[in-house]
Amino acid sequence: MTVLIAGCGDLGTEAGLRFAAAGFSVLGWRRSPEKLPAPLTGAAADLTSADLPPIPADTDVVVIAVAAGSRSVEAYRAAYVDGTAHVLNALERDGVNPRRILFVSSTAVYGDAGGGWVDEETPAAPATATGAVILEAEQLLHARRPDAVVLRLAGIYGPGRTRLIDSVQAGTAVVPASAQLTNRIHRDDAAAAIVHLAAEVADPAPLYVGVDDEPVDLAAVLRFLAAELGRDLPAPAESGSSRGGNRKLSNARLRGTGFAFAYPTFREGYRAVLAGQGIRHP
Repeated sequence: MTVLIAGCGDLGTEAGLRFAAAGFSVLGWRRSPEKLPAPLTGAAADLTSADLPPIPADTDVVVIAVAAGSRSVEAYRAAYVDGTAHVLNALERDGVNPRRILFVSSTAVYGDAGGGWVDEETPAAPATATGAVILEAEQLLHARRPDAVVLRLAGIYGPGRTRLIDSVQAGTAVVPASAQLTNRIHRDDAAAAIVHLAAEVADPAPLYVGVDDEPVDLAAVLRFLAAELGRDLPAPAESGSSRGGNRKLSNARLRGTGFAFAYPTFREGYRAVLAGQGIRHP
């Protein structure tokens, strides 16, 4: 059986390697397929174009994991809405009906919850125009494939995604003077959740929130990283609005499927990232 990963970037590649380890043939679509590691097979594809490569007849799972080329609404629409439509059109064109389609979405579709808990039953209320575009892509997918699975991921960190670590090391970290809730998931757990929901759960729900166990104040994360790195932090300062909204995201539904996190909180996750950089816990 083949798994098609439409938008096989960093996250898609990590998921693809896990699918391959589970015995699937994996086809990755991306603009630069030569960058894909073995055993993944690459095909050149631009999801913003309707002209997509042939889809293998034995394709059992399709993962749509697009990324916008910039932060503009136009780039988001081309990637998320048009890209999703183009993948679905290509499946119809080739007469392929996969058992499972999974769309990688974002918790940016949620609004401010006043510090309260948010889960799959919380109505989406995007606070940004780009979040609204992502929600539109979800709705388009479910209109055409009601059985599709949407995985809304919180802020992804991990190898190559070290913005906070870099800011602490450079002395440029901004410590918020007031509480600023953040929600995150390690890249490897996000990839594992994709494989779990697409290939291991027999009857998944249409929607899951992908986030680790612990919503946490940004200042606490920065203090943790400073201690791990042996660095000092600047004095707290007002830093404007929260990037992730004032909310606590729940992973109870994902946990309820039997999914186990390798990095249940930011502590385990960031220590693994630091170890990968040759920095060991004191």
